[in-house]
Amino acid sequence: MPPETLSGDDVVHLATLARIDLDADERELMAGQLSGILAAVARVQSVAGSDIPATSHPLPLVNVMRPDVPRPSLDTEEALSGAPAREGYRFRVPRILEED
Repeated sequence: MPPETLSGDDVVHLATLARIDLDADERELMAGQLSGILAAVARVQSVAGSDIPATSHPLPLVNVMRPDVPRPSLDTEEALSGAPAREGYRFRVPRILEED
């Protein structure tokens, strides 16, 4: 089980690994906050027994996609019937790029 309180030296070591420069006040603040996190993790670990398998989701994941089966769709005239503007067999849209 991890320690529930971190020393200033522990915080300095962690800050060095993370390449974070902390002053004395920040080290004290971080020691308290990190100790709180370790205490919370220790509580969770004490509840989880070896008879309970680790899970990432409480319910099993299932594939909810339907089969990819071709089916009838709109023909060109039906698709373009509600278009505000068209150009041949395509939707006409305003130009957004000033390219030739």
